[in-house]
Amino acid sequence: MNTDNGSYGGSYGGPYGGPSASSYTDTDTGSYVVDGIRHTTVGGIRTVLAPRSGPVTAGLLFRVGRADETLATSGITHLVEHLALHRHGLGDLHYNGATAAVYTHFHVSGTPADVVEYLNGVCAALRDLPMDRLETEKEILRTEAAGRSRGPGHGMPLWRYGARGHGLVSYAEAGLPRITAHAVREWARTRFTTENAVLWITSDTVPEGLDLTLPAGAWQELPEVTSALPVTPAYYPGEEGGAVLSSVLPRSTGAVLFAEVLGKELFRELRQKGGYSYTAGADYEPRDTDTATIVAYADALPQKRDAMVGAFIDVLAKLRAGRIEQADLDSVRASALARFDVPELAAQLLPGHAMNLLLRHRNLTRDQARAEIEAVTVEVLHGIAREVWANALMQVPGRGVDWAGLTEAPQQSAEVVAGQTYPCLADRAQRLIVSGEGVSLVSPDNQVTVRYADCVLMNSYPDGARYLVGHDGFSLTVEPTLYGITSAQLAPLDAAVPPAAVVTMPPRDPSRIPRPETAPAAARSSRPAPGARLTWLTVVLWVLGVPAVVAGLFTTLSTYLMFTDPELGVESGEDWLGVIILWLLAGVLLVPWGVLLRRRLKGRG
Repeated sequence: MNTDNGSYGGSYGGPYGGPSASSYTDTDTGSYVVDGIRHTTVGGIRTVLAPRSGPVTAGLLFRVGRADETLATSGITHLVEHLALHRHGLGDLHYNGATAAVYTHFHVSGTPADVVEYLNGVCAALRDLPMDRLETEKEILRTEAAGRSRGPGHGMPLWRYGARGHGLVSYAEAGLPRITAHAVREWARTRFTTENAVLWITSDTVPEGLDLTLPAGAWQELPEVTSALPVTPAYYPGEEGGAVLSSVLPRSTGAVLFAEVLGKELFRELRQKGGYSYTAGADYEPRDTDTATIVAYADALPQKRDAMVGAFIDVLAKLRAGRIEQADLDSVRASALARFDVPELAAQLLPGHAMNLLLRHRNLTRDQARAEIEAVTVEVLHGIAREVWANALMQVPGRGVDWAGLTEAPQQSAEVVAGQTYPCLADRAQRLIVSGEGVSLVSPDNQVTVRYADCVLMNSYPDGARYLVGHDGFSLTVEPTLYGITSAQLAPLDAAVPPAAVVTMPPRDPSRIPRPETAPAAARSSRPAPGARLTWLTVVLWVLGVPAVVAGLFTTLSTYLMFTDPELGVESGEDWLGVIILWLLAGVLLVPWGVLLRRRLKGRG
């Protein structure tokens, strides 16, 4: 359904799914029906029902996801999901679980008995998680992450939000090493609760035997929305595969239709006309209660990337200039309205309806949804196009796009802390600065600072290395072997980083610990460099050897003339024979040594 209706399809009803003009209420049970969707409760959990032919499908949603974590605890929600599903591993049910940015979803398809078995098992496991599986499931999560393919633009949340909240979906689950059994139980007890859940089932009744007993709790507020962008529209250099643009704007039916129009225009210009791309399109996805994200994308071969990026930006410029084809709007509007005619519509809308209940977003009635679709005009889309561009973040391959009015996102920290400086032993142009407020890593072309108060993760290794990430997403590594820094000199850092951000890491393989390629700086400054002594010796050898060779050649020529010129006399030539041999022998011995030492000096440089 092409209205703003949640992540899974259309959904209707009054605000938060309450009764509306097209509803009726069962006074005996307190349940009510809106456009074929029955609202009730099961074990205190808000529940929506709509019948559908074929297997029964059900989903249990919880308002908790990756954006609710911190970088130092990232992975804990996914870990709870895996532990809750462990006991179903050998069954024949068609089921799965998913952990997204702001929700966790357990879903199943089968007979009513299958649904009861699965959901009862999930809730029983959430009440008493199999903690003997904790370390095993951590390894499974790492394996899952290693095999997961990342699509284009996967790093975009990090660039927009930083290393917290919605930005965490760009990161690996870095908190797994520090997550304890107690932390997992507490997370499940406070987030996977009755009041924080919504159940949906494609059935007109609740299956018998359903037991969804869960701890009591409260609905979890959505995570704070953060920003790592000083200004928009902005861009950053990204993967070479293509271009991606995202923008955040209020949830609306007009924005849904705009995403469809944008996708059509990109496909037409970049694939059908320009021939630059194989894939070109746009999607709309609700982010939270009030806002959504539009993502546009296109791929290209290396030789066509610049042309593709130019055409991509031209499409957006055309739409925000108001040059929107009425035929495109009519086409996407007709497709949206046609979806009201599908069989068993209420059941198809059920997952999105449940998601809106979970996020506390309004649910439209069928008539309201039709009216909103009909009300969208070219002028409405024009306004949305301008809003999309104003808040845009674009990933571009290759060269920048400042020419289009986008500002490059920060590539380095704006400040450097004042403190003790430690030059890099392998590259003295690079230096580490440690102070009581933060740490900076500075090189001729870059600078990164992480202030302790803003540190969201510090990996601490037994060999003394520290890896720090600031909430803006900038990170640096302190390697004691490269900077000659001791544990005592790192004490201000260890004392000031918030304990909640520290993740103690296992020992590293010795081959992964970097070593400087040159001698320590103190040793070089306290005694003459070996290269200096070799330089003087080379000069001496060349001064003696080269003249010896020249003199030997000159004497050889003179002797030759003596032997061949009768007036000079043979006796004189014979007297010079010993001198010739001595000069040549000195040259042959001294010059090669000079060449050898010169090559040795070049190897050190």
